[in-house]
Amino acid sequence: MPELPEVQAIADYVDGRAAGLPIRRVDVASLAVLKTADPPYTALAGRMIDRVGRVGKYLVITTTGTDDGPIHLIIHLSRAGWLRWSDNLSPTPPRPGGKGPIALRVHCGLPGEGFDVTEAGTQKRLAVWIVRDPAEVERVATLGPDALALTRDEFAALLATTGARIKTVLTDQRTIAGIGNAYSDEILHTAKLSPFATSKNLSDEQIDVLYATVHAVLTGAIGRLEGQEVARLKGEKRSGLRVHARTGMPCPVCGDTVREVSFTDRSFQYCPTCQTGGKVLADRRMSRLLK
Repeated sequence: MPELPEVQAIADYVDGRAAGLPIRRVDVASLAVLKTADPPYTALAGRMIDRVGRVGKYLVITTTGTDDGPIHLIIHLSRAGWLRWSDNLSPTPPRPGGKGPIALRVHCGLPGEGFDVTEAGTQKRLAVWIVRDPAEVERVATLGPDALALTRDEFAALLATTGARIKTVLTDQRTIAGIGNAYSDEILHTAKLSPFATSKNLSDEQIDVLYATVHAVLTGAIGRLEGQEVARLKGEKRSGLRVHARTGMPCPVCGDTVREVSFTDRSFQYCPTCQTGGKVLADRRMSRLLK
């Protein structure tokens, strides 16, 4: 799933190519991805792309017209969505309801320029909204503060208000926006914290380390992805991960075997030596530390 660093990199990449270009046409191959109907997607044709930015893990493409306010195209790529820029887009609209990965195509600038919004796999969770105010999107309006915008004291206050496990706190977008499963694994490994540590029980020293690590891991990832073509971002993300998706491999810090806890539709990875004092977390749905 694209998280804050990848969405930021996609936004920067597309902004550098599309800002200032007119939208010539929008093709929708999957009406199911559209979560709003007013304004209609056809209203984007003829408008100018003003900027491309990010709110949490949401891509926000802001367009302007001649006689009204902005209209925003908001995209949540979810688990298997992606955006692909091309200078050679086919002029033939993708077939509605087809089995291909294309959900939405935006033609902008010169003929052939634009991007496809795609989704792989059978679980279709990609979502697109077209709104005059991003706050009209409930999932955007209820986002917590951005992970990179929090001060240390604000971060500590958020941790103190919940008795949840720190892994849950970091990935709850209503609490802190932008961090997902992969980077929370990396943050907790670097900070040497168990995913099952209770947030409100962290010491001041642990909070200091965790806060600094959130910034170091996310900004480090943004730095690695900066300037990369969108097509290469997934590979660059994987190459920078130390424990996430590395089950059974040696921890690059201590050499212990990276372990996994699996749930119905997701899993996370950790190092017992670095994070749990050598204890192995039970790999079952209601996981708890083995005693």
